[in-house]
Amino acid sequence: MMKRLCKSGLIAMIVAATPVLAYAQSADLVLCDRLAADPSDPDKPADAKGVPEIAASDIATAIKYCAVAAKSSRRAMYQLGRAYAANRQVTEAVSAWRKAADKGSTSAMVELGVLYGTGNGIARDEVQARKLFERAAEAGNPRGVSNLAAIGGGGAPADPARQRELLGRAAETNAEAQYQLGMLLAEGSGGQKDDAAARALFEKAAAQNHPGALERMGAFASEGRGGPKDSSAAKAYYERAAALGDEDAKKALESLRCPYKIKDKSGKLVTTLCF
Repeated sequence: MMKRLCKSGLIAMIVAATPVLAYAQSADLVLCDRLAADPSDPDKPADAKGVPEIAASDIATAIKYCAVAAKSSRRAMYQLGRAYAANRQVTEAVSAWRKAADKGSTSAMVELGVLYGTGNGIARDEVQARKLFERAAEAGNPRGVSNLAAIGGGGAPADPARQRELLGRAAETNAEAQYQLGMLLAEGSGGQKDDAAARALFEKAAAQNHPGALERMGAFASEGRGGPKDSSAAKAYYERAAALGDEDAKKALESLRCPYKIKDKSGKLVTTLCF
C-alpha cells in the first residue's frame, strides 16, 4: 500500500512540476521580448512594446535570457543577435542572425543585408545584400522593402512602383508598411497621388501608435488633406506623436502655440506671438 501511495505521490509531483517547467521556459522568451524585441519586427507579439535600442544596462541580461529562448524561437534568436550587436560582438551577432534567417526571420535577413551592404564586420557584398533584402521584402518585411528600393540593383535606380507593390502586401497588417505606403501615395511616388488612400493608411498606423503616422494624421487633419479639416484632432495627433519623440510633431505643436510671426522690413523674423 505504501509503495502504491509513494508511486502515486511521485506522479502527482511530476504532473504538478510540469506546468512550472513550461512556464519557466516561456518566461525566458517573455524576458527576452521585454529587453530586446525590435518594434519593427513582424514576428514581435502585439503585447510586446519593443525597444529601438537595447539599454546598456540590459544587454547582459538580454543575452542570458535570449540565448535560452533562442533554442526554440527564431524571434529570440534574432533578438539574441540584437543583444550581441549592442554589446559590439559582431561575430556572435552575425552567427545568431544567420540562424534566425535560416528559420525564416525576415528581420534577421534585413540585418544581415545591412551588414553585407555596409561591410560592417563582414566582407562587403552588395549582391548578397540585395538577395537578403529581396527575401525579406517578398515576405512582406517593410524594412526589406525600403532597403531594397534604396539600393536598387546592378546600378539600377530605386523602383518606387515596385516598392508600392511590395508594401501593399505588408500593409495589410504592419504599421510601418502602412506608413511607408501612405507616404508614397501622398507624394505620388511610383504611381498616382491619392491623399484619401494615404490618409486611410496613416489612420490605421496611427491607431497602432506609429509616431510618423500620428504626425502625418496631424498634418492631414490640419490641412484637410484626404478628408475633413479638424484643428482639434490635428492637435491631438501631434501631441501623441510628440509624446513618442517625433520631432516634426513637436515643431508643429510649437507652430500651433505661436502662430503669429513678426518680421522686419527685410523679412527677417523678429519674434513670434504665442498663446
